[in-house]
Amino acid sequence: MTDKSKLIIRFSLVAEQPSSRDEERLSSNSSENSIAGIKRYTGFVRGRDLYALFDHVSLEANPRAAKTGSVTNGILESLDETPELFPFKSKGILIGTAGYEALQRNRFELVFENPESEGILDGGHNMLAIGIHMLSAVADEREINRISLWEDMKGLWEDRRSELEEVKEQFDFLVPVELLVPSDPEDVRAVQQFEMSVLDICAARNNNAQLTQETKSNKLGFYTEIRERLDPAIASRVEWKSNEWESNEARPVKVRDLLALAWIPLNRANEAKLLPLEINVTPQNIYRNKGECSKQFDKLMFDPGVSEARDGPTHELINDTVASCFDILADLPKLYDKIYADFPEAYNSNTYRFGANPIVKMYSPARREAAKDKSSFVLSQPTTHYLNIPVNYRYPDGLIMPLVYGLKGLMEIDGDRVVWGTDPVEFLDRYLGDIAGAYRLVLDMARFDPQKLAKNQASHEFAVGEFEKALIVHRSKTVSII
Repeated sequence: MTDKSKLIIRFSLVAEQPSSRDEERLSSNSSENSIAGIKRYTGFVRGRDLYALFDHVSLEANPRAAKTGSVTNGILESLDETPELFPFKSKGILIGTAGYEALQRNRFELVFENPESEGILDGGHNMLAIGIHMLSAVADEREINRISLWEDMKGLWEDRRSELEEVKEQFDFLVPVELLVPSDPEDVRAVQQFEMSVLDICAARNNNAQLTQETKSNKLGFYTEIRERLDPAIASRVEWKSNEWESNEARPVKVRDLLALAWIPLNRANEAKLLPLEINVTPQNIYRNKGECSKQFDKLMFDPGVSEARDGPTHELINDTVASCFDILADLPKLYDKIYADFPEAYNSNTYRFGANPIVKMYSPARREAAKDKSSFVLSQPTTHYLNIPVNYRYPDGLIMPLVYGLKGLMEIDGDRVVWGTDPVEFLDRYLGDIAGAYRLVLDMARFDPQKLAKNQASHEFAVGEFEKALIVHRSKTVSII
């Protein structure tokens, strides 16, 4: 243990489970003081003895990000009105770490070397509320009201740390604390077993919070390579785990939206038999069943030919083909937005009237003011899904989903990698009008019904074919110029 990463937590009351006698009762053949290679210590910790946690620990290991709301308000009310009952009204805090040492006088030396899987596994809202309760003793109401997320509380905690030290002794309320540790921290196998178990324990403890599949996958590291490739402007808006994203300016991007788009290049790789298992997603499920896209993504990432567990439960991508698909995915949100923004004019360039369909609404304050029937207009300017680019038309995304999937027609195979056959942005600038002209046939057949369009496999395959034909034309023109 290093001094830099070390902290000490002191229990007022603590019990070891299982104890040596408990273990003998459970299994007469077992000499190990543990169950499944795990021991736990349960008891009560004084509020003042949690200072070390607030000083050094993040909530990265907690599947749900903590934010203020009705839950924290209820905890604060208990701390203010009935602090003596708090240890019985609250489920408390769950801590897990592979690095620990039991000291004298109910003290434990803890080290959190991997903050993504060690630290506070459950009870983030309790920690946030307790931190706010303590800060209320030294900060004014206006500062307290600005706290929304854990990071806000931590920032104020650090600013007021010296003042908090002066009032530390007044926080003598008890907090239930459970500490999970490997049975033998010196046994490499026991530690590895513990690290692999922590994620399942964490997910199970958070079931009441409706922990999403994507949240678990995020903790497994399945999204790391995607996040690192994305434009930061998009990555910062993705809700990688429950309650993580907070903004008053725009809606968040759900991670399953990205996973759905990932299946466009992944399907191309599967068609070329480049994936270590036969796996794909039907085009229409990219729109109508993103939960299925997410499940299939997990199945792919769990395959030993795609990723390996390298740091406890955290997996690392090892497959070049899948990595190349993530390179393609990094471009798809911008291309999605571009198609949404440019399609109306591309459609109109064929002497059609996109805005004539009642499902389409226009943003034009001047024309709306002059119009007798204002039902064809919107008051506020629409924006695109990923980058919030202002556009002049609002219409259901289902109308263009086959075109987004059509981008697969621009993807080619280079060795074991999926690559763009041409610059997709320049291609759309040049050929989206031609494709939109042909796409009108599909729109007419579906009677501009976005559900029929997006949920019909034939419309997606039609779009792929149009992109492939346009790419052939583009290349023939390039060759003739040369």
